[in-house]
Amino acid sequence: MSSPRYFVPAPFHQQTLTGDLCIYGGGSGGVIAAIEAARRGLKVILIEPSRHLGGLTAGGLGMTDVGNKHVIGGLSREFYQRVGRHYGVDVEWRFEPHVAEKTFEDWLAETTVRIFKGHFLQSVSQKQGRLVSLTTISGLTVEAPLFIDATYEGDLMARAGVTYTVGREANSLYGETLNGAQIHTEHQFNSPVDPYVAPGKPASGLLPGIDTDSGYEPGKGDRRVQAYNFRMCLTDRPDLRIPFPKPAGYDARWYILLKRYLATPSRADGRA
Repeated sequence: MSSPRYFVPAPFHQQTLTGDLCIYGGGSGGVIAAIEAARRGLKVILIEPSRHLGGLTAGGLGMTDVGNKHVIGGLSREFYQRVGRHYGVDVEWRFEPHVAEKTFEDWLAETTVRIFKGHFLQSVSQKQGRLVSLTTISGLTVEAPLFIDATYEGDLMARAGVTYTVGREANSLYGETLNGAQIHTEHQFNSPVDPYVAPGKPASGLLPGIDTDSGYEPGKGDRRVQAYNFRMCLTDRPDLRIPFPKPAGYDARWYILLKRYLATPSRADGRA
């Protein structure tokens, strides 16, 4: 089992490269942008901070949310067709993480894209307000007339001075209705869960992950970010199982809330 840690920088090696386009972020968007640009004849350098390409698509989100599949075309459809070839079908929308990652790797191998993994952004250089180079903590400097920030966090844009907002914006900021705090009938707990360490005993304290803030207002802004987590693919087929050890520092208290929720009626009968 590979390390679950994200911050594993490449060994330091000082070098400077030039290209027509530098893409920082090797998620599915970054990979597709690199492939398209290479097909158009550009000299592309793709930098991914982690050791894996594909982002969410290759990181466990293997069931694609799709409405009308017929409207999906271009390189997106080509990806699902390539995944389909692995499984012996014309197109496949559900897949294993390693299959998605290998699909991206093999696809990029057909191009001239230069790929650098384990490189985390350290600094950027600009001339007259225009980004001209970036440097990673591992010593790689890339000079190019064009850059794409394909990270989920927008690290390159932030380093380049692009303004940004952390958290949800209030509805009142721009006169909108779908910003800010929201409570809907789905995508949240559908049954009550006891929040206390000792059920029914407030004096025992709250479980990890429980916030005491009760100042909920519809559409109110905040400074929170979404939860970051790891996804795993599990199976009930013994021939496909791979044992994974309990990681160092594992604390079961962080998962009591989930355990209790899974035991509620809304989960026990199989409903979301």
